[in-house]
Amino acid sequence: MGKKAAEALDINYADLAEYLHCNHSVYMRIDSSVYYLTDANYEAWRAQDTSRRNDKNHFVDCSELVPTVDEFLALPFIHGKTIKDAFEHATFYASLKGEKD
Repeated sequence: MGKKAAEALDINYADLAEYLHCNHSVYMRIDSSVYYLTDANYEAWRAQDTSRRNDKNHFVDCSELVPTVDEFLALPFIHGKTIKDAFEHATFYASLKGEKD
């Protein structure tokens, strides 16, 4: 995981899938919740809850693992809503690689 950038990204929903393909991760804030959207070793996609950490100090998964970005964007892990459903209420931030939380 990288560190959440201070400045929000200027991104629309149509460009989010391509952004994830190119950058492999992004932070998404909705109200007071922050999710880390990331690939798992380039093989699957998942969302992680940044307010919870496991015994290795990594964020805890809050979605199932799915093989494609399109499937990931269709997962209802945000209180029963998908990323598309919640997009207009979300703010996205780059994940700065090489910088730990």
